[in-house]
Amino acid sequence: MRTVLVTGADRGIGHALCRACHARGDTVVAACLGESDELRALGIQVEPGIDVTSEDAVRGLAESLARTGTTLDILINNAGIAGPDHVLGALDYDDIRRQVEVNALGPLRVTEALLERLKPGSTVAFITSRIGSLGDNHSGGLYGYRISKCAVNMVAVNLAHDLATRGIGAVVLHPGMVATAMTFDDERAEARPPEEAAAALIERIERAGQTEPGTPPAFWHAPERTTIPW
Repeated sequence: MRTVLVTGADRGIGHALCRACHARGDTVVAACLGESDELRALGIQVEPGIDVTSEDAVRGLAESLARTGTTLDILINNAGIAGPDHVLGALDYDDIRRQVEVNALGPLRVTEALLERLKPGSTVAFITSRIGSLGDNHSGGLYGYRISKCAVNMVAVNLAHDLATRGIGAVVLHPGMVATAMTFDDERAEARPPEEAAAALIERIERAGQTEPGTPPAFWHAPERTTIPW
């Protein structure tokens, strides 16, 4: 039986990932910004108040796991936010900065804090977005979200090299367009349910766990099983 920790588990993809992993028999730790009575009712361990921009909160999560001797087979860095699409000439730099703090520095902060909870054979997954791809940017706009997701891609690749020395693998995943509170209005017609996205993500994480740590990660479009240019 594996132990899986998911950040941003209050809602959307994170919530669906927790339920799917629990359903297949994993021990699940749901790191939530708020609370989740629904996940608690399933018997999932809920760790509330986990703001990934807060060193104290993330350190507290690590200490909570250490007290129970919990080690992780899979860490899924899922917590993220999306801001409004500010028009060039009227950019909100505070909003852009906030997205970078959550979407890029958050996964780095969490992974570093939980290093001792990982072990040889563990996998660290990063739920990012193709919107952070340099090679796939054909429209511009969405400055904060694009910048933050591009940055987390670099965080993930960089961590992959360092984690490999510990025998830990890494995988970078785009979940596709998913019907969550973060979905942009023009994507809703094509968005898939979070449960479908979660299933595709878990399949790709499992495949990543079968590769040799140190293998350079690809940027995977999980539902389509294809890669995205960095």
